[in-house]
Amino acid sequence: MADGLELEEKDGPKKKSKLPLIIIIVVVLLLGGGAAAFFLLGGSDDAATQEVAGDESAVVMDNTPATGEAFYQPMPKPFLFNLPAADRSRLVEIKVQLMGRGDDDHNLIKKHIPLIEDALLSTFSGAESGNLSTQAGKDELRKEALQKVQTTLQTLTGRKVVEQVLFTGFVMQ
Repeated sequence: MADGLELEEKDGPKKKSKLPLIIIIVVVLLLGGGAAAFFLLGGSDDAATQEVAGDESAVVMDNTPATGEAFYQPMPKPFLFNLPAADRSRLVEIKVQLMGRGDDDHNLIKKHIPLIEDALLSTFSGAESGNLSTQAGKDELRKEALQKVQTTLQTLTGRKVVEQVLFTGFVMQ
């Protein structure tokens, strides 16, 4: 009996090639991963449009100025950063409030505070300490900060939400 088994194994059944099965599995996994990435990372423009349309606080591209009562949204923390100077590094602290109009703008600004903080900090840290010692330099920095915040929010909301960036405290040591 043992001799019969050995004969069957030698002459025996043909080995099936597993290569086509492996190729099919790899292709299915790649297609599934690609489809998942497509839906999770972006999808189509229609999906993004539907999301914006469903969000009550989002506004479709509108360049008309906002109307309503002015409000002032203080930033949660003052901006504290170092600026290199010729003689020594300068420590700067700026307290900021944002001016907007209407409840929609107020809600949008509150919703996007982290993004606004990032835009302001990148603008402030790129300034030169020599320019900040004059009023003209501070005004220029305020204008740059306003442009940066408006550009950042316009990509998300479709319009300029912030009307003014106000420095309510400015200390440079």
